[in-house]
Amino acid sequence: MEKPVSTIDTVFTNAKLADGRLCDIGVSGGRIASIEPAGAKPATAPVVDIAEALLVASFVEGHIHLDTSFYGDKWIPHKPCTNGFDVHERVAFQAQNMAQAAPMIERARSQLELCVSNGTLQMRSHVMVDGSVGLTSLETILKVREEYKGLIDIQLVAFPQSGILKSPGTPELMDEAIALGADVVGGLDPGSFDRDVKGHLDVVFGIAEKRGVDIDIHLHDAGSLGAFTIEDICARTTALGMQGHVAVSHAYGLGDLAPEAAKKIAALIAESGVSIMTNAPGNHNFPPVALLRKAGVTVFSGSDNIRDSWWPYGDGDMLGRAMMIGYRSGFYTDEELSAAFDVVTAAGAKALRLEGYGIALGAKADFVTLAAEHVPEAIVAIPKGRKVFKEGRLVAQDGAVVR
Repeated sequence: MEKPVSTIDTVFTNAKLADGRLCDIGVSGGRIASIEPAGAKPATAPVVDIAEALLVASFVEGHIHLDTSFYGDKWIPHKPCTNGFDVHERVAFQAQNMAQAAPMIERARSQLELCVSNGTLQMRSHVMVDGSVGLTSLETILKVREEYKGLIDIQLVAFPQSGILKSPGTPELMDEAIALGADVVGGLDPGSFDRDVKGHLDVVFGIAEKRGVDIDIHLHDAGSLGAFTIEDICARTTALGMQGHVAVSHAYGLGDLAPEAAKKIAALIAESGVSIMTNAPGNHNFPPVALLRKAGVTVFSGSDNIRDSWWPYGDGDMLGRAMMIGYRSGFYTDEELSAAFDVVTAAGAKALRLEGYGIALGAKADFVTLAAEHVPEAIVAIPKGRKVFKEGRLVAQDGAVVR
């Protein structure tokens, strides 16, 4: 984190911090340069009065799909799988729906504006890169990322939605995607989709090692297959010295395990430094957030799909997502509610290895105001009427992006 500088551009006065302090925050060059008790020093720069609203670091959207959302497009009725949840069938439905959707660039813009307006200023989006679409989707989303770079910081994952081994040419396309501008290499259900855990992970970890990038693997597989795959991912992560650089998204199988088995694998995950992403979906078991955090695992979150072929839900509000995680996890105490908030803020920043995140000297002045007395109340009330500041500049207010 950079050292604070002395020249103040703007003072955000009467800001209530998460620890209850009422402070004046000085911003210079887009960074927090001072944090003083409110009114302790006369302002020598333009003042923005926070009026004792709760001021928190901006939300981290750790898992979303900018290329496949239909938000802002016409309503597309959800089509259920014919015989229970099936990734292959959902992928087929997605291809059908995408063929009749509005242009991707328009849908991606709508989704980004939704997220920014709710207070998300850091994001990781998975983008399809495989034999079915080539690099076309990535090229489109790269253009959108460039267009919105002053509003939101975006990491892009080269995501093999149609599999790696089952989709001819995908390993080469994923490698090329990183060269083109993707930041992270992805994967998808090595066991149940490609039916070759070793072969699938050889490609993913091989590209990561070659290109020096992080890994984020979708893993929907349940029970023992999901656990086995996670154990393999942890072993590879440790062997390659990639602790802190690998994430497993969804990890439904962790929610299927008996308590002792869950504790054992949680210790392994923590030791390997692998992060776990969950959005606490309504129709699946999901990772035991409290147990994993107690073991030292970094658990973060994301909206995942917003009004797309997988489900019709999603509002781009990570504060609401924290409430869902807390609700489904049985979090009731202030400490537990604060843990749910951490999952969508600081833990997400750690998983994505974000530089300069937080309300601290030298951090980026990316923050959100909330009409709440404290974090636990914010989690259960999900207050609107927020103001969102990117590097000290107002970028959204009352649910709309400001330009």
